Amino acid sequence: LKRWLALWWHHSFLLWSTIDGQTRYTIPEELKQGSVVGNLAKDLGLGLSEIFDRKLRVASEAGKQYFSVDAGKGELIVNERIDRDTLCGQSASCILPLKVVIENPLQLHRIEVDIRDINDNSPTFLTKEQALKIAESTVAGVHFPLERAEDPDVGSNSFKSYTISKDDCFSLKVKELRNGRKVPELVLEKPLDRERKAVHQLLLTALDGGSPVRSGTSQITITVLDVNDNIPVFEKSVYKASIGENSAKGAFMVKLKATDKDDGQNGEVKYTFGEHTPESVLSTFDIDTETGEMFLKGKLDYETAANFEIDITAKDKGIPEMEGHCSVQVEVVDLNDNAPEIVLTSQPSPVREDAPSGTVVALISARDLDSGNNGKVTLQLPRDYHFSLKPSFSNNYALVTSGVLDRESFSGYNIEITATDSGSPPLTTKKTIPVSIIDVNDNSPKFTQSSYDVYLKENGLPGSMLSSVSASDLDFGDNAKISYCILDSKVQGVSVSSYVYMNSDNGSIYSMHSFDYETLKVFQILVQAKDHGSPSLSSNATVHVFILDQNDNAPAVIYPSAALGSLSHQKMPRSSKAGHLVTKVTAVDADSGHNAWISYKLAEATDASLFNVNLYTGEVRTKRAVSEQDDSSQRLLIEIKDDGEPVQSSTVTVAILVEDGLQEPILDLRQKAPEPGKKSGRITLYLILSLASVSMLSLVTFVMLAVKCVRNSRSSGSCCMRLDDLDDYNNPNRNLQIQLNTDGPIKYVEVLGGDMLSQSQSFRSCLSPMSEFSDFTFVKPSSTTDFKEMINVLDASLPDSAWTFESQQVSSEVCTGGPSLGVRDVRCAPIVCRTVQRDLPPPQPQQRNPYNTPSWRRERDALPYT
Repeated sequence: LKRWLALWWHHSFLLWSTIDGQTRYTIPEELKQGSVVGNLAKDLGLGLSEIFDRKLRVASEAGKQYFSVDAGKGELIVNERIDRDTLCGQSASCILPLKVVIENPLQLHRIEVDIRDINDNSPTFLTKEQALKIAESTVAGVHFPLERAEDPDVGSNSFKSYTISKDDCFSLKVKELRNGRKVPELVLEKPLDRERKAVHQLLLTALDGGSPVRSGTSQITITVLDVNDNIPVFEKSVYKASIGENSAKGAFMVKLKATDKDDGQNGEVKYTFGEHTPESVLSTFDIDTETGEMFLKGKLDYETAANFEIDITAKDKGIPEMEGHCSVQVEVVDLNDNAPEIVLTSQPSPVREDAPSGTVVALISARDLDSGNNGKVTLQLPRDYHFSLKPSFSNNYALVTSGVLDRESFSGYNIEITATDSGSPPLTTKKTIPVSIIDVNDNSPKFTQSSYDVYLKENGLPGSMLSSVSASDLDFGDNAKISYCILDSKVQGVSVSSYVYMNSDNGSIYSMHSFDYETLKVFQILVQAKDHGSPSLSSNATVHVFILDQNDNAPAVIYPSAALGSLSHQKMPRSSKAGHLVTKVTAVDADSGHNAWISYKLAEATDASLFNVNLYTGEVRTKRAVSEQDDSSQRLLIEIKDDGEPVQSSTVTVAILVEDGLQEPILDLRQKAPEPGKKSGRITLYLILSLASVSMLSLVTFVMLAVKCVRNSRSSGSCCMRLDDLDDYNNPNRNLQIQLNTDGPIKYVEVLGGDMLSQSQSFRSCLSPMSEFSDFTFVKPSSTTDFKEMINVLDASLPDSAWTFESQQVSSEVCTGGPSLGVRDVRCAPIVCRTVQRDLPPPQPQQRNPYNTPSWRRERDALPYT
């Protein structure tokens, strides 16, 4: 125990030095696991916190991980037992190179650990007993080679000397070869006398130079032979041969020759390997016992054994046998038979796609088991790569970026590195290193469409899905994860979020409540797709929602007015003829298109043969002349239906009083008008005032148009336009335009004034062949915002409607009309003026219009409405 403690304290003082920027530690072999080699963190100038943060680790080039780093203290410690004799053999120097890898940023340091030998092995002989046969005639001074001792230790701890037990006839001499090996030889000091002593027993002891000294012994038994007193002698004591490591089996190496002065069988020589030749030599080489020629028997490998030293014995055939000895030194010539190796010192790190050029990806080293030029290795990368190799030291390289990376183009690279040695011919090795690219949020989400058109029926269920938008992102992970939202905007002064809501995960848009076409016809939603990157990116798209009309409104009766009660009282003279206009029922429908087409039908009547209701106009006329037998009180139930699906309807009841003596209804009405107590007189007065106001308005309007026309005619020369000029309707240079249009049975004139690209005024006069009344529309000055695209979309959704652009945008509109509104509805909207027209059957050309008569005009004027 004391001896080991002394040895420990002898080696406990660890030396370190820096040579060419490298750190070297010196330790004895056989240290226990956990023994401290040195403070690596301090020697590298690192703080204790950096050991963990920068992931300091040690990589060994010897294959085994003999050392590790104590992360808490920064000390290099022994990881497992180190046997220098196994690791480095008889090499005078045993240095373990280590690579210290530090990340963030990546750094590589090289340190060396010098393993010092301790005297832990005793000299040993291959055999514990050696037998020699020596003829008694052998003269004094002859040398007999003995088996040499082997000591795995090196330096002063290795073999040092031999001693032999005392014998008068023999002495020991140590022969030192040129390679430094010491071979013991037994020297015959005086002739032997077999009759005096036939066997000599000697003890050969081998001593090393350690402290304490270790030794090994071998028993030598010498048998004294008689007669044959000459030994074979080789021409050379040492033969040299060289052979390539790729030589084929049976290749000739060298020819040995020994001669014996004896005659006959005592002079015949046969050649054999030495008695103690290792098996590795016997399996590799062969010798012809008769000729002494040596041949290659097995396979050579320079990297396993670069040279051999073979003992050859030449024996004669005498009795006893005499033998001579020589040594053959075989040098194996290295060939380039080992391909270079590519070793990853550190695994490749993922690289951000926005990483600057020169970012270190991985640390790589190269090695080749061959020697000389055969072991010199160069590394190369293919051209047009975004990576390059930056040399470090002694076949160490750093793989760095050398260009702009784009994960959307390449999410990863398989970098093929080629290692080539300098042998002839050169050998190459390829290794593929996968490098993944970390995504950076550099792509914003993209919608499949820049705008979406959604057509939604009114009166739908709240919570129903209107539409679904979709966006995609070229990025990856959270950078490609998309959330959808609705940007705040106003619809009729209310936030759009009160109308719809959106699923943020899948982009589905749902209604918050039911929509009413008559209240809201179109609105738009601005949606946004936003990714989850940092910082996040977004893009917008517009969803146009068009409300489609449903037949959800029943026709509303305008006349008879609800203010007069649900029962309309009418009078007619008993002298009325067939076709007499009794009254006219007028109704409108808040819906549009086919849903607003109104028809009238006589549902019930006191006398169905007496009255008829026009299907389209609602005019109630007599089918025949009134007779004296007809009841004076007639009651009609008129049903009003629209053309929607399902059909909506309403009814109105008309009570008709048939009286005698009512020949001049106009005169009667005028006589009753001054009576303030009569309801019909008041209504007539109000209608007359309304007619007067409308007439005055029309007169003023036409006067203004005439004045403007005259002013324009002074510059342009004419106020009237040819039909060919109607093509220039949108020409901003026209200050006044008059256009006669035909829309089925409706005739109307449009008068447009002002610049279409600035504020303008529009006037329309509508004439119906079914009535002598006309509709007149006045549109106030408007702005120049273009809504034609939106109206085209609306028109596509309602093909049965007719759209007229009164101006490019209408801020407000005044619509006036008489009972003919029953066949023509004018819708006034905040944006455009929409004209809904019902198809009417054209009048028969062969029939005379029964309503264009003085009698009809008088009866018309007698009606209590305009």
